Amino acid sequence: MSLKGKTALVTGSGRNIGRAVALHLAEAGCNIVLNGSQNRRACEEVAAKVQDLGAEAMIEMCDIGDREKVLAMAQSAIASFGSVDILVNNAAIRPEAAFLDMSEADWQRVMDVNFSSAFHLIRACLPGMIDKGWGRIVNFTGMNAQQGNHARAAGSVSKHAMWGLTKSLSREYGPQGITSNIISPGTFPDVSVDTSTPQFEALRQENPVRRLGTGDDIAAMIDLLVTKEGGFINGQMLQVNGGVVNQF
Repeated sequence: MSLKGKTALVTGSGRNIGRAVALHLAEAGCNIVLNGSQNRRACEEVAAKVQDLGAEAMIEMCDIGDREKVLAMAQSAIASFGSVDILVNNAAIRPEAAFLDMSEADWQRVMDVNFSSAFHLIRACLPGMIDKGWGRIVNFTGMNAQQGNHARAAGSVSKHAMWGLTKSLSREYGPQGITSNIISPGTFPDVSVDTSTPQFEALRQENPVRRLGTGDDIAAMIDLLVTKEGGFINGQMLQVNGGVVNQF
């Protein structure tokens, strides 16, 4: 797989899934636009690895829940590389709050980070994809959205919105060479978390493949989606969870 000359913007790419996706795409030849909200050092470490792989990297630190900052990030990426060819909307927040206890401001914050950020980035990047007649948009949903979960209503609603947007984009822009898909990950613990606890052991045993997910599992799926051979996969929810959830 060679994506030399193409540019990928991956939100939340300083660690975990976003980090793995960025490195996989860099290995394939992509220039990488890295994004984080607070930990610049983590993004700098990923940028160094991207450059070691022979790709170019730029870091755009911003709160993706802020419309103006998101648009500025997209404009900076396009000014530097000419276009964003692959957009991976990975970053999200997942606060826990009972539905009646959650303030309207907190509800809106989840929508801004999890959904509106993707709306703004897609609108900013689509014109360049249309000009080239090629583009890949990868969004994220999750098991909470598919199943519903206690004290996670805001996150579930925001991720359902992403699924609806993905399906609509796939039909509207598929004829122009632009695919839109959404990934639903299983249990992917933060790399800094101790997964030897009884809680994680129970989750491991509940999974048909008897393990938890890694960033490379998601990155491997995105590797396929961004290839020429993956161009017939469009408008799909792709579940990468070991089989623990198999319906939607």
